[in-house]
Amino acid sequence: MITKRIIPCLDVRDGRVVKGVNFAGLNDVASPVELAAYYSANGADELVFYDITASAEGRALFTDILRETAGKVFIPLTVGGGINEVSDFDRVLKCGADKVSVNSGAIRNPKLVGEAAKRYGDQCVVLSVDVKRVDGVFRVFAKGGRENTGMEAISWIRSCVEDGAGEIVVNSIDTDGVKQGFDLEMLEKVCDAVSVPVIASGGAGKISDFITLFRTLPKVDAGLAASIFHFGEVRIPDLKQAMKDAGIPARTAV
Repeated sequence: MITKRIIPCLDVRDGRVVKGVNFAGLNDVASPVELAAYYSANGADELVFYDITASAEGRALFTDILRETAGKVFIPLTVGGGINEVSDFDRVLKCGADKVSVNSGAIRNPKLVGEAAKRYGDQCVVLSVDVKRVDGVFRVFAKGGRENTGMEAISWIRSCVEDGAGEIVVNSIDTDGVKQGFDLEMLEKVCDAVSVPVIASGGAGKISDFITLFRTLPKVDAGLAASIFHFGEVRIPDLKQAMKDAGIPARTAV
C-alpha cells in the first residue's frame, strides 16, 4: 500500500475560510493565511485552496490572498476556483500554486483539461468533481454544487482522465459536512474507472473514518477534510499515528 496523504481543505469566500454542510450554510472560520501556515507546520501532506464562489460569481480567483497563503506553505498547494481558461492556470501557478484544480471551467469547456495538460503536464491538472445522487444516479454538479449539469459522474471523470487530468478530487455533496464517513460507494466506482490518484472529500467526522476509507478502498490515495481539522476535532499528528498503528502508511507528522 502506498503512503496515504492527509489534505486539509481551505474553502475561501471573500478572503476568509468558511465551512458549511452539504455545500450550504457557510460559516466563517479563520484567515486562510493563518490556517495554511498552521497546517504546513503541523503535519499536513498537502493543502487545497478553493475560492468557492469565483465560478458562481463569474470572476477570477483572488490572487492577492493566494500569494500570501502560498508564501506561508512549504508543502504542495492545489488551488481552484474560477479556472476557465489556460491563462488562469498560468496566473495561479505564478502565484505559488503547485497544482491547479478545475471544476466548472472544464464543464463549460471540455477541451480545457487537455489543453492545460499539454502545456503544464498531467501532474499539474487536478479535476475536482462535485457529485450528488439524483434518482440513484451519480450526477456532476457545477458552480459550487448549485447547478445539476445532468452529466453522469463516472463517465465524465473517465473522459477527463483520458484527456490528461492527473489527479481526481471526488467531492460528495451527499456526505459533505455531515461527518458520518466518506462516500465509499461513490469512491469505489471512481477508483475502478481510473488509474490516476483519487482524493476522497466529504464526510470525515473522526479518525476512524480515515482508517475505514483506506482499509476499505486501498486505491484511494488521500483523504481531504475541512471542518474537523479547522475546529480541532481531529489533530493531524494524532490521525497519522492512528494510521500507522492500523498499518496504513503515512508520512511522519511534525
